[in-house]
Amino acid sequence: MTASAHPAPAAHLAQLNIATLLHPLDDPRLAPFVDMLDTVNAAADAAPGFVWRLVEDGAVDATGLRPAGEDVIVNLSVWESQDSLWDFTYRSGHLEVMRQRRDWFERHVSAHLVLWWVPAGHVPTVGEALERLADLRANGPSPRAFTFASAHSAAEADLHRRAGDSAPVL
Repeated sequence: MTASAHPAPAAHLAQLNIATLLHPLDDPRLAPFVDMLDTVNAAADAAPGFVWRLVEDGAVDATGLRPAGEDVIVNLSVWESQDSLWDFTYRSGHLEVMRQRRDWFERHVSAHLVLWWVPAGHVPTVGEALERLADLRANGPSPRAFTFASAHSAAEADLHRRAGDSAPVL
């Protein structure tokens, strides 16, 4: 069998986004955000193409985890495709959160969202996700770490991985 006869491994899209809080989560100025969390998370869980999201042990969300800094919250999830993540992010009730984010979070001066392909069934760790964000910040978009605006396919990511993550993209 030739290499081209082997199907590419099934892949899912992982995403990490971080947000620096303007105030502590229990501050009344963040109450509208906190009040939307359960609804938005439930919508994500039920969204077409949703696979998994990070949740703190014993909690319903990940807002208590602070691996990127005491005032930084993280959102880490896995989706079947870029289209399913895009639809949830920009074509659902999640968009209302996006519209109000300046009320609750600092404006980002560096990349705050990173996307990358993982083998279907792989659950990315927070460390892996933060490393991908650091890679995007240091090296710009590549098949290893990218954004919606600089997307790469799972096949491109697989070729890049096979060539070695440090290999230049042609």
